[in-house]
Amino acid sequence: MKIGLNTLLFTAGFDREHLPLLGQVKRWGFDGIEIARFAFDGFPAREIGQAAKDEGLGVTFCSALTGGTSLISDDAAVRGQALDFLKQGIDTAREIGSDVFLGPFCAPVGFLPGRRPNEDEWRWAVEGLKAAAAHAEAAGVRIANEPLNRFETYFVNTAARARELCDAVGSPAHGILFDTFHANIEERSFAQALRACGPHLAHVHACENDRGAPGSGHVGWAETFAALKEMDYQGWVVIESFGARIPEIAAAACIWRDLAESPEALAQEGLRFIRNA
Repeated sequence: MKIGLNTLLFTAGFDREHLPLLGQVKRWGFDGIEIARFAFDGFPAREIGQAAKDEGLGVTFCSALTGGTSLISDDAAVRGQALDFLKQGIDTAREIGSDVFLGPFCAPVGFLPGRRPNEDEWRWAVEGLKAAAAHAEAAGVRIANEPLNRFETYFVNTAARARELCDAVGSPAHGILFDTFHANIEERSFAQALRACGPHLAHVHACENDRGAPGSGHVGWAETFAALKEMDYQGWVVIESFGARIPEIAAAACIWRDLAESPEALAQEGLRFIRNA
C-alpha cells in the first residue's frame, strides 16, 4: 500500500508555482503526490511529473465534472463535451506519469435535481464511460470513478451502485475510487462496501468524517484497513482534505472552519496515523 497526499489541501489548481511543495511532501515521508486540476489547457503535465519523479514521488492525477459539464445530460452536445473533458484528463494523466485518472465522472458535483436518476441517465453514463474507458485503456490509464454522498450528487452514492456501473461499462480500465468521507455518510459498513467494490477497486481516498486528518474523528479505520489487507490491496491510499483558507475550495467543499492547526499539520498527522494503522 502506497500513501499519497492530494494537493487540494494547498491549492485549487496545482501549477509550476507549487513545485516547492513536492520536496516538502517527500520530506514528510509520503510516497506520492496527487495532483488536482479542473482545467487542462496549458498545464505543464510532463514538467510537473518529471519534477515529482526527481523528488522520488509517485504521481496520481485527479479532477471532477463541475458546472455544466455532464456525462448524463439530456443534451447530446453537453455529453460530448464531457467525454472530451474526460479524454483530455486521461491524456494529461498519462503525460504526468499517473496510471490512474480519478474523480466523480458522471454528473457535475453539486447537481441535485430533486429526484432519483432515471434509465436514460444510466444509459448515457454507461455509453460515455465505455468510450472513456476505451480511450483510457489505449493510454495505459485506469479511470477511478468516485461515488459521492447524497448531498453532492444524486447519481451514484454507494460502492454497490458503483460496482453496478463498472459491471455495465465492462472494461478493466474503469474502476472505483473509494472515499472514506463519503462512505461514512452512505455505507452501513466500511468493510462490506470495500468488498462490494471487489476487483473494481482502483484507488482509495482517506479522509476523516469532518474532512480532517485521518485518525482524528470517528471513521472506522480499523475495519477499513483490515478489509484492504484482506483484499490484498496494493494501490494508493491518498489523504484528501481541502484548504480551509482557499476561497474556491472552501466554498465547493463547504469548509467553514479550520480542520487542523495548519494544512501541514493535517498532512503529517494523517500520515503518521496511516503508517501506524
